[in-house]
Amino acid sequence: MRWIRIKYTKTYNILKDGIAKSNPIVIAVLGICSSLAVSNKVENAIAMGLGVTFVVMASSAVISSMRSIIPPKVRMVTYMVVISTFVIMVQMFLDAFFPEIAKSLAAYVGLIITNCIVMGRAEAFAVKNPVKYSLVDGFASGMGYMFVLIVVSVVREFLAFGTILNFQVAPDTFTKWSVMALAPGGFFVMALFIWGIREWLKYYELEA
Repeated sequence: MRWIRIKYTKTYNILKDGIAKSNPIVIAVLGICSSLAVSNKVENAIAMGLGVTFVVMASSAVISSMRSIIPPKVRMVTYMVVISTFVIMVQMFLDAFFPEIAKSLAAYVGLIITNCIVMGRAEAFAVKNPVKYSLVDGFASGMGYMFVLIVVSVVREFLAFGTILNFQVAPDTFTKWSVMALAPGGFFVMALFIWGIREWLKYYELEA
C-alpha cells in the first residue's frame, strides 16, 4: 500500500507541476512566440496544443527508453531527430484531415521541432526518468501549454471576430478589435493572463 501511495503521489506531483506549478508559459515562459502566433482562434490553439502534447509525450517516451544508450556528446542531435519525426507526423495528419487548420498554422507546426518546451522536457526530465513518468510529464506540460493557449484564444477570437470556434456569439453591433487578430493583441492578452495567474499563485521572481 505504501508503494502504491508513493507511486500515486509522484504521478500527481508531476501532473501538478506541469499544468500549474511549472506551467511552460506562465511560469517557465517558454513557447511564447508560437503562442502569440496561433492563439488568434480557438481551433488553432486546440490543434497546436494537441500537436505539442503528442510530440512532447512521444518524444519524451522514446528518449527515456533510449537514455542509457544515447552518447552525451550527441544527445541534442538525437533529441532533434526524434522530435522532428513526430512533428512530421503531426504535420501530415493535419494536412490530411484538417487542411484549413494546417493552412492557418502554416510554418508554426514545423517550428514545434525547436519549441523550447519539447526540448526542455527531453533534457530536464525524459533523459533522467523512466518511460511511464516521462509520458506523464509530457502530458502535463502539453496540457499546461494548451490550457493557456485556449484561454488566450477565447479572448482574442471573441474580441477580434465576435466568434468562438467560428460560431457567432457577439451581436451584429459589436465593434471588432482588429488588433486582437495580430501578434500585439496576443502579447497584451498573454501578458495580462500571465500577470494574473502569477499574482494568484503568489509567484514572484526574486532579483539576484
